[in-house]
Amino acid sequence: MKTVFVTVGTTRFDELIESVTSSEFRGYERLVLQVGKGSLLPDADSCAHLSVQAFRFKDSITEDMKQADLVISHAGAGSCLEALGAGKPLLVVVNDKLMDNHQLELARQLHMDHHLLYCTCSTLIETLKNMDLSVLQPFPPGQPKNFANFLDKALGVK
Repeated sequence: MKTVFVTVGTTRFDELIESVTSSEFRGYERLVLQVGKGSLLPDADSCAHLSVQAFRFKDSITEDMKQADLVISHAGAGSCLEALGAGKPLLVVVNDKLMDNHQLELARQLHMDHHLLYCTCSTLIETLKNMDLSVLQPFPPGQPKNFANFLDKALGVK
């Protein structure tokens, strides 16, 4: 069953949940929503043509991401990196209501590097209609050994 997983992280982003539940997902049958601290908790029949499962928090959303065919996320760094690390197509929805929006900078850079698509709630429906996931490139895995070697050298340990 083709699945869309939506996450807002630990935040409150009701506008994203409202936008997603009113969107049309051609080719998908299941919508899993992690709604965080928001006031909305959609029920199983809240979307026509989609099976809906919603929850606030879990100890881990790793399995939800693994099972997803598409991840839609707020633009928090942790959520973006987890989805990209799982190798899933990622559509980031920037909360344009935030002051000093560093999330837009992150989304824009990762988009320019061809790792994700991004939009706002007001452009989500249009983005879903026109998105081409084939243009996305895998996010390269981290190189912790290189970083550790750099720190060792910088601190004079090696």
